[in-house]
Amino acid sequence: MSDVVVAGVGMIPFAKPGASAPYHEMGTEAVKLALADAGLGYGKIEQAYVGYVYGDSTCGQRALYPVGMTGIPIVNVNNNCSTGSTALFMARQMIASGALDCVLAVGFEQMKPGALGSVYTDRPSAFEEFDAAADQLIDAPGIPLALRYFGGAGLSHMKKYGTPLDAFAKVRAKASRHAKNNPLALFRKEVTADDVMNDQVIWPGVMTRLMACPPTCGGAAAVLVSERFAEKYGIGKEVRIAAQAMTTDTPSTFKAGDMMQLVGYDMAKEAASRVYESAGIGPGDLDVVELHDCFAHNELITYEALGLCGEGEAGKFINDGDNTYGGRIVTNPSGGLLSKGHPLGATGLAQCYELTRQLRGTAGATQVEGAKVALQHNLGLGGACVVTLYKRH
Repeated sequence: MSDVVVAGVGMIPFAKPGASAPYHEMGTEAVKLALADAGLGYGKIEQAYVGYVYGDSTCGQRALYPVGMTGIPIVNVNNNCSTGSTALFMARQMIASGALDCVLAVGFEQMKPGALGSVYTDRPSAFEEFDAAADQLIDAPGIPLALRYFGGAGLSHMKKYGTPLDAFAKVRAKASRHAKNNPLALFRKEVTADDVMNDQVIWPGVMTRLMACPPTCGGAAAVLVSERFAEKYGIGKEVRIAAQAMTTDTPSTFKAGDMMQLVGYDMAKEAASRVYESAGIGPGDLDVVELHDCFAHNELITYEALGLCGEGEAGKFINDGDNTYGGRIVTNPSGGLLSKGHPLGATGLAQCYELTRQLRGTAGATQVEGAKVALQHNLGLGGACVVTLYKRH
């Protein structure tokens, strides 16, 4: 498969639930921004993959028809928190395989306030096995499930490696320092690790409120094209997807008896390994990473899953400042989910938006100097993980 050119990206500012435009308007706006960035009309798009989690069937058509009704295939995608990157994964495959030359990926979400929960309560949940495993591993009655999953993973890391609670606070503080420079981040107030530690406790000894990302609403999109298409229409070819992998759960998810595995550690490790091998590089070659920090705990364990540091070394990686500007690899220069919030369908494409701008050198105040290689990690519990490697040419 050949490299795929990221021709255009678009993202709208994320907003708190109840303060955003309806889902279809957010999707429409993000698509228009990506098309304008690419310098293309909607008539050039051959297929579209549209990601969202909370919505009825064919919401993708509702969002795209105001942009154009050209009769192209529109595929609606739902893969939990990795939905946006799954849409990107499918779009890229169509280009890389040579089947198509110009494909759109878009994601949006109109969220409700509060913790995530099931919509369809009259049938078995997709998380039944995960919930049962979490119940066996974690004794935390009254803790909402998402917090229990990822807080439990952080707790596992603390018990294995002696990681202190303030390591997660330092991750959140770093996110706020990055977000203050990002006009598209919703939460831009800088906080210190002490501020995080002294915030409302939502799980004693495990998590404070500031260590968790909130639900938000938003939209983001990307136009992917082949190299020949870019040459034909004079589109810049500087940013390309050089490798990409999607993984789902393996037996270790349940058999390991470890909350880190239950929330996708092995999925992330395997996807990253495939991407590094395909691209012929290692984690030491990365300049910038946008990873799935739905909780500060998940960012910390993901450092190790992606090979940014060794297993058990995340605390040192954080303390040495190797996860920020001036360190080894700048992680989440956008401020991440902890600062932007997490509109599920839009998250993966918002990561693509940030990294494309980083590699173009147009990220403004969040720019990582000299960025040439970027990695994106987007995780959907229960489950899929998508890892995408971008290179500047």
